[in-house]
Amino acid sequence: MSRSVKKTVTDLDLHDQMIALGDAAKAAQKILQRSSHAVRQNALKAAAAAIREAEADLLEANAADVAQAREMGKDDAFIDRLALDEGRINGMAAGLDAIAERPDPLGAIDQSWDRADGMHFDRVRVPLGVVAVIFESRPNVAADAAALCLKSGNATILRGGSESRRSVERILQAVRHGLEKAGLPAEAVNIVPTQDRAAVGELFRMTEHIDLLIPRGGRSLVARVQEESRVPVLGHLMGVNHSYVHASADPKMAQEVVVNAKMRRTGVCGATETMLIDRAIASEMLPGLVHALSAAGCRVRGDATAKSICPEIEAADESDWDQEWLDAVIGVHVVDGVDEALQHIDQHGTGHTECILASDQEVADRFLRDVDAAIVMHNASTQFADGGEFGFGAEIGIATGRLHARGPVGAEHLTSYHYHVRGTGHIRP
Repeated sequence: MSRSVKKTVTDLDLHDQMIALGDAAKAAQKILQRSSHAVRQNALKAAAAAIREAEADLLEANAADVAQAREMGKDDAFIDRLALDEGRINGMAAGLDAIAERPDPLGAIDQSWDRADGMHFDRVRVPLGVVAVIFESRPNVAADAAALCLKSGNATILRGGSESRRSVERILQAVRHGLEKAGLPAEAVNIVPTQDRAAVGELFRMTEHIDLLIPRGGRSLVARVQEESRVPVLGHLMGVNHSYVHASADPKMAQEVVVNAKMRRTGVCGATETMLIDRAIASEMLPGLVHALSAAGCRVRGDATAKSICPEIEAADESDWDQEWLDAVIGVHVVDGVDEALQHIDQHGTGHTECILASDQEVADRFLRDVDAAIVMHNASTQFADGGEFGFGAEIGIATGRLHARGPVGAEHLTSYHYHVRGTGHIRP
């Protein structure tokens, strides 16, 4: 007599695997949505503790990922984004604890009002549903995305790059441990069970299972997702970010901020890639800025005017202004005041993060108003373009579009709303 064998997700063909994954995520999300804030907090805290306890295993897994990436010829900027150390692991866990302590985004009432006839209206926050995230090398994205979705009552489907596979799997083991310890289904956090590139195409078509798709990666990945996905997309475009040194800038502040904006971590999307400087102060201030950047280990590439002032720098070409270097390289472009700075940013920026260094408050206010970017800084490093620094605990990405959410996307931004209408037997004439 034959005996039926229950198939696991990995026993199925790719399409059926993805459908099974989507079904599991949808079912888990319904349970997550109905859970109390205290239960979701407990899950996040347990996940943070599990990440700390797994530090040795996680470092071992990450070392294998890094070694593989080096064998593949990946550059230092890529390795920096991939690598974990004790500090980064502790920061990851601290981020989960911080997310746990933030207010519950679910059930929050955005607006309330009454009609003259006594009918009452509330606009109330609810989860989006199932959120899929496609990302490349940075393993902490898995922890941040899973935690923010858990906090906001959303299930997640994560698809990381093959280079970070071991690290991501170990991180998600810890997060799923936290879910189970809190009595929530582990299937609320899922990883695509294959590195087959066709799985990404499957995600694009899963309109009955996925409510939002978030790409975290380079221009080609984001462009492909935006062009091919039938699922709504929250775009996270690369950061071709500018630090503009206005004629009224304090020289010492400008040096400190620009060096930090470029060199604190060169491989993050909030790093400054081009410095703009007013012609009126270029002869006076540019040599000091170039010296400070060079002393910090940064290569400087400048336009003809910048090179005439500082002959030691490399000559830039027109393509430099569209580069996300993600490395210790910066372009320098001399401009004739705020109008030309704004024009340059409009032409070459990616809508991520822009900064002005200026003592003239009127000019700074104009820059803040007129720049088309998700984040605009005044006298502050672009490296603050981070959800943790905004007080969100972490971010699922920096949204560079204009719809639904913009800038660092935290748990509260992973919600939609519905309306509660309360009457006392009201009928419409």
